[in-house]
Formats: sequence, structure tokens, C-alpha cells
Amino acid sequence: MSFKKLLEPLKENLNQNGIVEPNKLQSKIISRIKGGSSMIVVAPNEAGKTTSLVISVINKLKTAFEDAPRALIFVKDKQSALDLEATFQTYAKGTDLRFYCAYDEYDIEAQREDIYVGVDVIIGTPKRINKLFYLNSINLNKLQLFIVEDADFVFKGNLTSEINRTPESIGRCQYLVFTDYYDDRFERWEETFMYNAETVVLKG
Repeated sequence: MSFKKLLEPLKENLNQNGIVEPNKLQSKIISRIKGGSSMIVVAPNEAGKTTSLVISVINKLKTAFEDAPRALIFVKDKQSALDLEATFQTYAKGTDLRFYCAYDEYDIEAQREDIYVGVDVIIGTPKRINKLFYLNSINLNKLQLFIVEDADFVFKGNLTSEINRTPESIGRCQYLVFTDYYDDRFERWEETFMYNAETVVLKG
């Protein structure tokens, strides 16, 4: 997929940051994500997984819409959430998309109030996202994208059950998993909520 087909502000932000043409990974997956495919993307560090994620979310959501989040992104920890939000802010300039970080170290009542005001993308740790959901603080009725970034952490941290719970409450949704290494335990996800997912492997 050429960047020429991207949302105009996104394309301008990419150009300003020296990204003019899609790299090998982006050429393989961005058009498929745009088309609605659920995917497990396996690629080495520095292959462009995070940038692909950010481009795809911004290009799909385009503009702020109502109050309920349309993308839910699971990350390893607070710093990962803040780093990913900063990347989104860089490439979403010129849009009115709203991003929010939900992590364990922050007061949960304050987070509930912040989310209630309205967000488009929630970036958070599995435990905090699940806690907010069970407190009826995250409305999943409008969710379009369920994403796990650098998914290796899920198995290393025994967080599989935390990830598995949320899809039980989601209707139709697009699932995206980005990881450095393929783990056989992904097969369990493919048998349940990711049963139509494509697996794309980019070797280093």
C-alpha cells in the first residue's frame, strides 16, 4: 500500500518525520489491516511494527466520534503506554483523535472520569483495562480494534487470562497482535477470538 492513500494529515506527519515510503513490513500489512483483516504480525525489533500499528489506527478511525473508545491497545507497562501515546500524538497532528493511557499507578477513579468524558483510543496495561471494564468504565459497544503490542510480554508475565477476558464481551471486532516471536500459545487465541486471523512473518 502506498502512503498516497493515507489520511492527508497522517501522510504529512509521516513526511515531516522522514517516512516517505512504506518499508517492507508496512507494505505487507497496512493494506490488509485497512481491509479489515485480523492479523498476528511477527517481525523483529526495529522492523516498524509500532509505526504500522499507529498508521493503521489513525487511518482507520480518522476523526473523533462519540464517547466510547473504538480502539483498545494492550501494552506491557506504564512506560510502554506513555511511549505509544507519544507516537500517536506525533502522527495524529491535524486530527481530533483522542488518546488515553490507563495504567496501574494512576488513581482509578480519576481514570474513570477521564474516560467518561470521551476517548477514541485507550492504551493500557491488561490488569488496569480489565479492572476499568469490570467497573463499567469502558464501553466496548463501539470497539473496532483490539490490539496487543509486543505481545511477548503476555506470556512472560502470565497475563493470558487478562487478555482473554475482554473479547468475551466484544461483538464483531478486528484483532491485531504484534510480536517479535511467534509463541505456540497464540494458537489458543486463533481457536477462540482470533479464529479468522492471518499470520504474517517477516524474518530479520
